[in-house]
Amino acid sequence: MLFSTIFLNTHPPPQPFSPPAAYYHPMRALAVTGRLAEGMVREAVGGRADVLVMNVDVASFIIPKMLRDAAPAGYDIILIPGAITADFGPVAAELGAKIRLGPKHAVDLRSVLPLLDSVELSTTVPACVLLEERMRSQALSAISSLEARASAPLSIKGVKVGGESRMKVLAEIVDATRFDDISLAEIVRRYEREGAEMIDLGIPLDAEPADVARAVSTALGATRLPISVDTLRPDLLRAGIEAGCDLVLSLDGSNLDEVGPMAAAAGVPAVVLPGPETTLEENLRRAQALGVSAMADPVLSPPLLGLAESICRYRDVHQAFPEVPLFFGAGNVTELLDADSPGANALLAALGAEVGGSVLFTPEYSDKARGSIAELRRASEMVHLAGARETPPKDLGLDLLILKEKRRRPEAEMPEEFIEVEACGRGGGGGEGVSGVDGDATVVVGPRMEMDPAGSFRIGVAKGKIVVIHDAVTLVGGSAREILAEIVDRGLVTRLDHAGYLGLELERAQIAIRLGRSYSQDEPLFPTKN
Repeated sequence: MLFSTIFLNTHPPPQPFSPPAAYYHPMRALAVTGRLAEGMVREAVGGRADVLVMNVDVASFIIPKMLRDAAPAGYDIILIPGAITADFGPVAAELGAKIRLGPKHAVDLRSVLPLLDSVELSTTVPACVLLEERMRSQALSAISSLEARASAPLSIKGVKVGGESRMKVLAEIVDATRFDDISLAEIVRRYEREGAEMIDLGIPLDAEPADVARAVSTALGATRLPISVDTLRPDLLRAGIEAGCDLVLSLDGSNLDEVGPMAAAAGVPAVVLPGPETTLEENLRRAQALGVSAMADPVLSPPLLGLAESICRYRDVHQAFPEVPLFFGAGNVTELLDADSPGANALLAALGAEVGGSVLFTPEYSDKARGSIAELRRASEMVHLAGARETPPKDLGLDLLILKEKRRRPEAEMPEEFIEVEACGRGGGGGEGVSGVDGDATVVVGPRMEMDPAGSFRIGVAKGKIVVIHDAVTLVGGSAREILAEIVDRGLVTRLDHAGYLGLELERAQIAIRLGRSYSQDEPLFPTKN
């Protein structure tokens, strides 16, 4: 494949640019770029397009007049850099070709160009963003269609469980009866927003039947999702059933004969455990004989305490009882593993799917496990769609990549001449060399500390918003950029070093919100000991 390159000058006028005769592609495409990105664009197009290099260093500075003067001819579509915001509509009409936004980064041309014949790109939305949204929308639509067609041996309040249906996320509220009604309802609704499809009320050992009845009533009033009661005490399970719960956790040899008939009569399904002194298989058969709609829990063991063996146990139970939905306690691993939860939950969902899991159970008891509900929901969607496609769970349009990235962007080239900026104890950069920064109305500059005459700020995070407190006003918002603009507009900052510090600190607060991390002004957002 031949490439064509033109460097444009205003004098003399350039000659019309046409593709070489040997060029052929179902969609004749031209990628327009600037001088600095030329090498990256050439590498990324991989023979699927011609390249037109404009007489400008930065590609995003290309304007319609430049393309009009170049007058490229013979193309079906002309891709301009995704960061451009100018209107190329009139030029497109003059050239008789579509002019569409390509991706923001040259490397993403690799994934955009093969789709030109099947995807209509946009004049306002960068191709990378458009295709991500398109793939995500298609993936979610496919998952919804699969679920609508799926057969399942068990339905709890309209939620399919087991069979061909997607694994559902059951989120536990630990010690649910210890919360007042308002707090409990708030947690239920939050878990539902995060993606839970069933809510489990964990009941402490010292609870009373009246406590259980109150918690079930409160939860049922806060959501239409199925509500389960989680205890082994027969009196508390009976109280939950009488209050209208939709599922009980759990029945075993100690309470099966006492609670099983009541659950069967009420049509309330139950999770069945092994023991005491009886196997899971024995308890399952006993529950079925009593007429209980049973779900089996072979019990997922913690890491290094039998995890691998328990995975094998799940497989064996699924083979022996293929029609019985399996309860997969992912929280037994994430709560007992000091590692970031997204990858662990993704792998657990994949393992659960392979051994026939039907329900992914998790609390968010520890701070490190916060976010597990949303992660397991996304993971269950990924493995369900991948299973239908008979592929590994990648390139689906859905992912759990949060801190790491699928494709790295090219690094900037190191210039030949530059000034090395040495560390000199300036404050506001994550706490190093800082003494009383901003909260004490000081900004550290080299060895000196100087106060901004306009005053100081205290920055915090509350309820998913950035909170900025100044002597003159308190600002609350979700965007670091918008808050900083408001600070500048109000004249609340007069020093450049102070403005730079505020921009850095506000962005750190916004990142903390997006990642679900805690935030403290002037302290590192991420641990540095590793």
